[in-house]
Formats: sequence, C-alpha cells, structure tokens
Amino acid sequence: MATAKKPAAKKPAAKAAPAKKPAAKAAAKPAAKKPAAKKPAAKPAAKKPAAKTAAKTATVKKPANKPPAKPVETSDVPYRNLFDAYSAGKLPFAEGYIVSSFFSESSAYSIYEVVSYAGVKEIFLTETGLQFVTGGKKLYILLEPDTYPIKYQEPVSRAEGEKIPKRFNELELIVAKNQSKIYVAKEPNESYGSFTVLKPQGQNFAVVFYQLPQVYKSLALFFKDSLNKQRKIPESDARRAGELIATICHKTMSFEGLYK
Repeated sequence: MATAKKPAAKKPAAKAAPAKKPAAKAAAKPAAKKPAAKKPAAKPAAKKPAAKTAAKTATVKKPANKPPAKPVETSDVPYRNLFDAYSAGKLPFAEGYIVSSFFSESSAYSIYEVVSYAGVKEIFLTETGLQFVTGGKKLYILLEPDTYPIKYQEPVSRAEGEKIPKRFNELELIVAKNQSKIYVAKEPNESYGSFTVLKPQGQNFAVVFYQLPQVYKSLALFFKDSLNKQRKIPESDARRAGELIATICHKTMSFEGLYK
C-alpha cells in the first residue's frame, strides 16, 4: 500500500514549469517602449523648415544693399557745376536746365546754350562729355562784339566755333551801350532720342539748374552776372538780356507742355 503514493509527488513539479512563461512575457514588455524612444529623435528634423525661412529672409535683404539705379535729385541750391553734380549723384532726372558757354579765346565773341530736358532714362560719361538719353530743347544766345569783322554774315553761315543754327530773322537783338550785340533765339531747336553736353575747356562752364519755383529768376540773374562780369557787357544791358533769356525759356521750354 505504501508504493501507491509515488505518482502523486510528480504533479507539483509539472505545474511549476508552466508558471515561468508569464514571467517571460513580462520581460518582453520593455521592448514595446522602443517606438516611444524614436519620437524624440524625429523632433530635431522638424526644425529644418525654420532654417529655410531664415534663408529666404536673407535673400529679401539683398536688394537693400544695391546702390540706387539713378542719381538722387537735390534742391538745396539753384544750380551746380554739371560734371560735379554727376560725380556726386545729384543730377536731376525728372526735369532740369543746362547752361553751357563757348567763349572765344581771341575776343569777346561768345555762344551760350540753354538745354531743357525731362524724363531721362540714362546719363553716362563719354570721352567728350555727358550723354543724356532723352529728348531736349536747345536755346542759342550769341554775343557779338562791335569789332567782329563779318557781322553782316548770317550766324548759320559763319565759321565753325562761331556759328549757331539761326538766321537774323529768327533772333531777338539787344544792342548794348558798348555796341556789342546780344542775339537770343526766338525759339529753341529740338533734339530727339539723346543729346551730349560737351566737357568745358578753359574758361568755359556747364551748369545744371534744378526745377525750383524761382528757376527763371535764377536763370536771369545767372546770365546777368556772366554777361557783365565775364564778357564785359554793361550791367543794365546784361540785366535786360538775362530777363529776355529767362522769359523765352519760360515761354518755349517750360515743362508744362511737351515735357510734362
């Protein structure tokens, strides 16, 4: 009867072995946390679009560093030396008057030119002067001393350096007290496309007047001083000539019509 109890002792050993399998499954649970570890690593990649935005901002600022395409206008003085104003970036592009002189080296014989221009597309320096890419109007003034030998000859037919493209009947005349004659064209000549202002030589000049409210008074005063002080015309006659020139400029070369 005692030998019959041995098989009952084997059953507890068999139950203990299956009880360890759930413990193995519990150990497998930490492996399920690996996807959570990958999420923090993906967050730095999300910052890349912010770097692209910074690059776009940098490209927007580049145009601010470029110099202006055209010179900046100034209006603190009535006029400036033309070539100095060009070098300083102070030439007016919208509207302006240019006065140039061509004085004879052997006598008081003189030619002045007044050019009005507007809407300049470009200005650039050439070997001979400044070229303006725009149309313009040019008024001629001729000073003829009493000692000029061929005063009877039409100005349009005179020698190079002494002629202007006008006949006597196209000119207003002022005879000064010293018998010098000041001829002022009744109307300007027109140029189309572009024109060049020659670089002054010797005692000659080229100045640009800004389109200010007193521009015609400034032109009249400028010519009065130049004719009187540089060409020895009596002051009262120089004043009359300056006023006549300014009046014709205002009447035929203002910016209220063709150039406005």
